Amino acid sequence: MIQNDQELAVTRERISYFLDLLARLRVSSRPEELPLVTSGYRAEVERMQREVLDYLTRPAQAPAKAG
Repeated sequence: MIQNDQELAVTRERISYFLDLLARLRVSSRPEELPLVTSGYRAEVERMQREVLDYLTRPAQAPAKAG
């Protein structure tokens, strides 16, 4: 579960990386093998996207007060 904006940024970068990978696999894999080579990456993207949406739809934490 994403706990802060730093983790959000990292997760969004990972999602982007996996989407780029899926795009490359789509053109480099044979049609009959595509579901096999992409299923794990797709599941991971879907999991991370759910985490991002869960984080973004929670109320923001109030910043800590100095002093």
